Amino acid sequence: MKVSDHVLERLRDWDVEYVFAYPGDGINGLLAAWGRAEDRPRFVQARHEEMAAFEAVGYAKFSGRTGVCAATSGPGAIHLLNGLYDAKLDHVPVVAIVGQTDRSAMGGSYQQEVDLAALYKDVASEFCEVVTVPAQLPNVLDRAMRVATTRRTVTAVIIPGDVQELDYEPPAHAFKQVPSSLGVSRYAPVPAEEDLARAAEVLNAGEKVAVLVGQGARGARPEVERVAELLGAGVAKALLGKDALPDTLPYVTGAIGLLGTRPSYEMMRDCDTLLVIGSSFPYSQFLPEFGQARAVQIDLDPFMVGLRYPFEVNLVGDAAETLRRLLPLLEPRTDGTWRKTIEDNTARWWEVMEGRARVSADPVNPEYVVHALDALLPGDAIISADSGSAANWYARHLRMRGAMRGSLSGTLATMGPGVPYAIGAKFAHPDRPAIAIVGDGAMQMNGLAELITAAKYYPEWSDPRLIVAVLNNQDLNQVTWEMRAMQGAPRFDASQALPDVRYADAARLLGLDGVRVERPGDVEPAWRRALAADRPFVIDFRTDPAVPPIPPHADWDQIKAAASSVLKGDSDRASVVRQGLKAKIREFMPGGRS
Repeated sequence: MKVSDHVLERLRDWDVEYVFAYPGDGINGLLAAWGRAEDRPRFVQARHEEMAAFEAVGYAKFSGRTGVCAATSGPGAIHLLNGLYDAKLDHVPVVAIVGQTDRSAMGGSYQQEVDLAALYKDVASEFCEVVTVPAQLPNVLDRAMRVATTRRTVTAVIIPGDVQELDYEPPAHAFKQVPSSLGVSRYAPVPAEEDLARAAEVLNAGEKVAVLVGQGARGARPEVERVAELLGAGVAKALLGKDALPDTLPYVTGAIGLLGTRPSYEMMRDCDTLLVIGSSFPYSQFLPEFGQARAVQIDLDPFMVGLRYPFEVNLVGDAAETLRRLLPLLEPRTDGTWRKTIEDNTARWWEVMEGRARVSADPVNPEYVVHALDALLPGDAIISADSGSAANWYARHLRMRGAMRGSLSGTLATMGPGVPYAIGAKFAHPDRPAIAIVGDGAMQMNGLAELITAAKYYPEWSDPRLIVAVLNNQDLNQVTWEMRAMQGAPRFDASQALPDVRYADAARLLGLDGVRVERPGDVEPAWRRALAADRPFVIDFRTDPAVPPIPPHADWDQIKAAASSVLKGDSDRASVVRQGLKAKIREFMPGGRS
């Protein structure tokens, strides 16, 4: 058995099913071992190493398991980095296995020689090791898997090409040999009783309690619901926690932040007590004013507590187990005024969203595109969204319910993961439909190429539905609006304008299916056709770039800046004024028509 054979055997022992990768001579030894191992674990061939990393992230996010990706030395290892940083910043367990030039060539400025240990020092800061002798395995690989899984982070194993070809020798029972073992047991730490009592005192004293949940609360849905009921609280969700609680609950106010909802903004503005569960939501300006609210935080990671807000009590522990111990200490509310205000505001917001979706646009309102999907979503759908204005509509118009899952690049907010996330989701759950909502910028950046990956593998999926909805507005829209609102600068066409691409035609050339939609009346039929398709399906929605992703707070300075950009000669001047007025009027007259 060679070192490369042992690596794959050890991955199988860790129950790794898939390795998302792209080949290269720096991992030729591993590729040969894959052939000898009859492709176990499965080598999933992406079109680019960055996409392989994104697919590993998507697989990990939607399966709850550790994702694994692999790449060659030099350029392949470099290409992985963006996807690995996406995993690190969103606290997703991913192990990267990368090749390196032969040991005999190291230090010789050899072709594709890069100091990978230095390169990966930050992204894999918890564990990054170079294997130089066979006896280092299995310890290095075991620790990479265990650290990634338990610390929810990125780890890396770097294996020079000549080491891959060496005969495997296990560590001996000897000095300076490190034997190892498999597996990690589930653990759920909880805070001390006195800390729980302090937290209960803060929460019981509040009259207007707001709860903010993130992805760390996903496994604590019943407990969060019970806490909200006892405290008469409303619950806002960070974007990574969008699927942590159903949006069908009347007190769930939806997303928070720049992409959030007005009821979430108002709840944080008016509350006197804040409970944050499993979230490191970074934008403190959307939390209560400092000194306004007493606050409690619950997080599994002690490194992440005490951030963003002056919390009075920081509880380090598993969300579900901590809440189970906290619940008996909480006192039920008798005055329902605060809760009713939250529910009324939330109900009105959904009326606003329906009204904004009905606003006429040229040619199609992107809000209507996503709003129309909401009612059609299967109860087990998995949804990914790309960064950009598409994320606004995903955050505000889609209501999570049942077993639905959803995610995006939350902290890195990188462009490009929408399609590969959906592909990773299909390997995690081949029996469930996956839907990617992406902008045309992200689709041109890499989504088009990953349609080839979908075409390669979809016949293996028991449910072949993978729908890619492209919001094709020929504009890098989020940045365009940020320039208007933050810099008061008009649209700079040279950087922002995108060529029109026939995305559905490209899908059909690959043996997939698709349709181009240029009229509002064709939006819902296109969604229905895609949801009934027998293969991956691309919908090319021609949307209006002038529909503004207005923040829930839309302060006067931003309004003045956007107006200033128009006066300075924005190329989309007339449409911006028209659509902006329609959107703002809709917030105050949700029952009307435009």
